[in-house]
Amino acid sequence: MSRRPDKLVAYEPVLARHPPTDPWRHTAGARPCYAPDYGLLGELLTQPVRGGEASESGAFAKGIDAWIAHELRRAGFGADEVWPRASQPRVLPRDVAVLLDKLPKALADEVRARVGAMPAVTPADAVILGRAYDKQVDVVISRWERGPELLISTKAQVSSFGKNLPNRFEEAYGDAGNLRGRYPLAAVGFLFVQRSTILDTEPDAFERTIDMIRKLRAGAGVPGGVGVGADSGGYTATALVLVEWDDIADGPAAGPALAPSGVRVRHDVVPADVAAPQFFTTLIRHITAVTPVVHHVRVRELLERRNLPVAEADADALTAEANTAAGTDPATRATEPTGPLLIDVPLFPDL
Repeated sequence: MSRRPDKLVAYEPVLARHPPTDPWRHTAGARPCYAPDYGLLGELLTQPVRGGEASESGAFAKGIDAWIAHELRRAGFGADEVWPRASQPRVLPRDVAVLLDKLPKALADEVRARVGAMPAVTPADAVILGRAYDKQVDVVISRWERGPELLISTKAQVSSFGKNLPNRFEEAYGDAGNLRGRYPLAAVGFLFVQRSTILDTEPDAFERTIDMIRKLRAGAGVPGGVGVGADSGGYTATALVLVEWDDIADGPAAGPALAPSGVRVRHDVVPADVAAPQFFTTLIRHITAVTPVVHHVRVRELLERRNLPVAEADADALTAEANTAAGTDPATRATEPTGPLLIDVPLFPDL
C-alpha cells in the first residue's frame, strides 16, 4: 500500500511557533468563553494562498484541519489522541505511542521507523466506519478504551459560492447521519470556511450559508431548541469562519499575488451563534458531559478553572478493574481449573 504525500508537513514549522496555550478567558463559575487562535489560522492559510493553492481543496483544507487539531490540543486533549497529529505520523493510536515511549531508545527508534512506514498502522488520514459507509474524517479524537469521541468534518469555499452551496450541505448532512448513527455519544462537528468576497459578489449566498449552518445542527427547528428533539441526525456543533486576503497585481501575465498582510479572519459579520468560539465550547462540553470525571481531567480543569482532586484514568487500571468485576482477574485465575476441559458425552447416543 503506497502512502499519499503528506500535505501537513509544510505546516509543521508554523505549528512549532505556536505552542498550545490556555484557550479559555473566563473565571471559575462564569460562563465559558473560548478564544480561538485566529492568528495561527491566518498563518496556516497564508501558505497555500501564497502558493496559488487556495482553490485546490488539498493544501487549503489541510491548513484548516491542522488549526482545529491545534485548538483541541490547546483545550487539553492529548497530543496522540488528536488526529491529525502535529508531526508524522498523523494518525497514531495512543496505545502504540505509549509502547514506543516505554521501549529502550534504540529499539523505540527502530520500531517507530518501521511503524511509520506502514500505512495500515499509521495512515495519513483517519477513516471511520459509519452506519452506512466508511468516512474519511478530517479531525478526530479517539482512543482504544473510549472509541471515537470527536468527529469533525471541514469544508471550504473560495469562489462559486451559490453554485456549489447545495452540494456542500447535502454532503454534510448525509455525513452527520452516517457518523451519529454508529456513534450516538460522540461529538460530531462541521466547520465551514468561506472567503469574504462572498459578501460583495453573492450576499444572498452568504445569508443562505448562515441559515444552513444553523439547520445542520441536531434538533434544529424543533421544540426545545438546537440540540434537542427528533432530529438526532444532525451535528452536535457547526460553525462558519470567514477569511479574507487581498490580491495584488503582479505583472500583466503573472496573475494576482497575495498582499503582504496575508490571510485574516473576519469577525464583524459572522453571528455569534455560528462563530468558532461556540463551536469549540459546545464540542468540548459535550465530550466532558458523556464521560466520567476521571477521563479528560486536564480538559475539565481548564474548562472549569480549577484543579480537580482526581487522577486521569489509566488504561491498565481500567482493564484490571473490569477484569475483577467480571471475575477474570489474572490474580484469581490460580483457583480456576487448568488444562483441557473433559466432558463425557456419548458421540452417538442413539446407537
